[in-house]
Amino acid sequence: MSHHALPTGMIRAAATTGTVAGYMPGFGNDFETEALPGALPQGQNSPQKCNYGLYAEQLSGTAFTAPRGQNERTWCYRIRPSVHHTGRFAPIALPYWKTAPNVRDDIVSLGQYRWDPIPLPEQALTWITGMRTMTTAGDVNIQVGIASHVYLVTQSMQDEYFFSADSELLVVPQEGRLRFCTELGVIDLEPREIAILPRGLVYRVEVLDGPCRGFVCENYGQTFDLPGRGPIGANCLANPRDFKCPVAAYEDRETRSRVVIKWCGQFHETWIGHSPLDVVAWHGNYCAYKYDLRSYSPVGAILFDHPDPSIFTVLTAPSGQEGTANIDFVLFRERWLVAEHSFRPPWYHKNIMSELMGNIYGVYDAKPQGFAPGGISLHNCMLPHGPDRDAFEHASDSELKPEKLDHTMSFMFETRFPQHLTEFAAREAPMQQDYIEVWDRLEKKFDGTPGVK
Repeated sequence: MSHHALPTGMIRAAATTGTVAGYMPGFGNDFETEALPGALPQGQNSPQKCNYGLYAEQLSGTAFTAPRGQNERTWCYRIRPSVHHTGRFAPIALPYWKTAPNVRDDIVSLGQYRWDPIPLPEQALTWITGMRTMTTAGDVNIQVGIASHVYLVTQSMQDEYFFSADSELLVVPQEGRLRFCTELGVIDLEPREIAILPRGLVYRVEVLDGPCRGFVCENYGQTFDLPGRGPIGANCLANPRDFKCPVAAYEDRETRSRVVIKWCGQFHETWIGHSPLDVVAWHGNYCAYKYDLRSYSPVGAILFDHPDPSIFTVLTAPSGQEGTANIDFVLFRERWLVAEHSFRPPWYHKNIMSELMGNIYGVYDAKPQGFAPGGISLHNCMLPHGPDRDAFEHASDSELKPEKLDHTMSFMFETRFPQHLTEFAAREAPMQQDYIEVWDRLEKKFDGTPGVK
């Protein structure tokens, strides 16, 4: 088996499974991959001596006794064990990256909120320094809840690495291209794709085409999974084969390096004398993924009315309460609208879940004005929301012929927990102070007489 060098200097496996070079297909699969021939032991996990003088080490994403089907772990065969990838820890300040609980008495989170896109910065910001937390929910200390962030990245991390012991990260690019060099391989990511970075995975983030802006859902709870399809059956929505896991890649570099760790909402740094991305081979089901949102196959009503927005769920992180998610990641992409004698946009409603939406590109059908690409809205638990007047009037009066909802892609981070605004979201981010007024022009049509108004 031959190998080749990436621009990062990582040595990556040449052989791959599937049609996309550098990636293996499938969600929740048990993968195996090696960047050097014979580096991956066969028939056992922990031989007395590993080939190439490698160390065997297990990375566990769940408890050892988690049920089959939920148990996640990966065996890594690395140049040094991870105990050599940390030294003494020193606390550091990252004031814009907040963690739940983060409830401020001087900030009102009760309301319907919307923000213009956060401007791309001129100063140098890395993945770590460029994270801007918008909302938090739950409690990281008991591993429930989420945080929602916007990332602003203009500079690659140089001899610097990061991992979160608090959470897995769901990354949604909106502008620019990033490269995630991880312990288990390399993921290149661009708008209309997403990536899932597991808890505990070490990685470095490089700018391929910047500046970069996007959204991050930080999941403190159980890992993201594909939703059950129920009567839909075996196909559509997000299909497992469209998720791509990177093949093995490693660095063997002796250079002073900084590792930043997020743990219980605190940040620490430690210094080591080499790159920690030294996994030469691995096998298991606890790994990073990427997914192309354009491969999502939406399902909807083909006669009248329309289902709840949960029909557009791409990934869900369960809460332990059946049918109620810690997080749902929901996608509103291009699709055909064909329902007869029906109001087609999202209806007016109040919801036990709290909904943070982001616009990747295009126009969202319920808010044709003011919700720009890169923008964010928040409709918290039990706060009413729905189409503005223009969207309502257009949907009420238009001819109901088949219509392609085109050139649009928005998403929602939905959680069962109320989302609390950070100081950045309330005071620095470009909040639209007049957002609540989008519903002011809705007219009273009722006059007590029968008939359609």
